[in-house]
Amino acid sequence: MKDILKIGEFEILPGEQRKIDLPVAKLYTDADVSLPVHIIRAKKPGPTIFISAAVHGDELNGIEIIRRLISEKKFKITHGTLIAVPMVNVYGVVNQSRYMPDRRDLNRCFPGSAKGSLAGRVAHIFLNEIVKHCDYGIDLHTGAIHRSNLPQIRADLSCEQTKELAMVFGVPVVLNSNIIDGSLREAAVKHKTKVLLYEAGEALRFDEYSIRAGMKGITNVLKHLGMRKASTTRKKVIAPFVANSSQWLRANGSGIVNHRVKLGDQIKKGDVLAEIGSPYGDILDVVTASRAGILIGQQNIPLVQEGEAMFHIAYFEEDDKHISQQIESSQDNLLPQSSM
Repeated sequence: MKDILKIGEFEILPGEQRKIDLPVAKLYTDADVSLPVHIIRAKKPGPTIFISAAVHGDELNGIEIIRRLISEKKFKITHGTLIAVPMVNVYGVVNQSRYMPDRRDLNRCFPGSAKGSLAGRVAHIFLNEIVKHCDYGIDLHTGAIHRSNLPQIRADLSCEQTKELAMVFGVPVVLNSNIIDGSLREAAVKHKTKVLLYEAGEALRFDEYSIRAGMKGITNVLKHLGMRKASTTRKKVIAPFVANSSQWLRANGSGIVNHRVKLGDQIKKGDVLAEIGSPYGDILDVVTASRAGILIGQQNIPLVQEGEAMFHIAYFEEDDKHISQQIESSQDNLLPQSSM
C-alpha cells in the first residue's frame, strides 16, 4: 500500500504535487475562507517539512518567499514531502492586520480547539491537518508594523537537531529563544516537530534582502535534510553567530527621533543610538547602549512615546566586529550591486 498523505478530505500520493484549499470558516457574506496549501511529494521517502507564513496577517515577506520558491522552474523535491502554507491567517492578510477578526493573536492560540474561538479553530486546523504530519517546520515572520528585524533565526538551541538546522539555515545571527506559551512552536514541539522561526523585515513591506535570505535558508535546510540535491560546486557557507540573550532599549522621553544607527550595526557600550527632540529643537533624551552587541531590530517611525521599545540588541560572546562584517558580507552576496 502506498504512503498516502491525507490533509482534510484530500489524499496526496508520493510523486504528486497538489494545490488544495483547506476549509476554515465562512465570512459574514457566506463566502468560504480556506487555507491555501501547496504539497510537493517526492517519489522517494524522506522527511516531511512545513513552511508557513502570515501567522500574523500583516507579515508579508514570508508569503513572497514561499511564492517565489514554489514557482521556480528548477524547484524540485527528490525525497520526502514539502507542505507550504503561504497564508495561515487568511483573515489578517485580507484586512492587512496582525490579528484575527476576533482580535486574538493566532500565535498565542495554539493548540486551539475545534469548538473554540475563531483563532482557536484556525490554530486547531493548522496543527492537526498540517503540523502533525511533519518532522520539521520553518515558520516565517517579520517585525511588527513600523519595526524591522535583521534576518535571524530564533530557535530552542537546547535541542541538538533544532540547533543543527538553525546553523545550517545560513543567516548571520541565531538567537537562542525560549518557547512562548500558546505559540505554534510550543504546540509543534509537543507533536515532536522541530521548528525554526525566521524573523526578517517589517510588517506590510517587502524587503528584498530578507526575502532572498529566507529563500536561501530554506533551500539550505532542504539540502541538509536530503530533500534536495546538494550543489556540485561548493559555496562559502555563512557560519552563524549565536546570541544567548537580547534586550529592547526603551525611550525615556517622548518626541521626534533622530536615529544614529541601522540594522546590523556593531554597538559599543555608551554609543548614542538615537536622539529624541522636541518640536522646538530641544534635545529631550539620548538613547545610549548599556553594553556591546549587534542591532537586530529597531523601530522605524521617527516618533516615540516614553517607555516605547526602540532598539533590539543581541549580545554575543564572540567579537562583535566579526559578526557585523559577516552581516555585511551576507548582504553583499544576496544583493549584488547590479541588482540594487
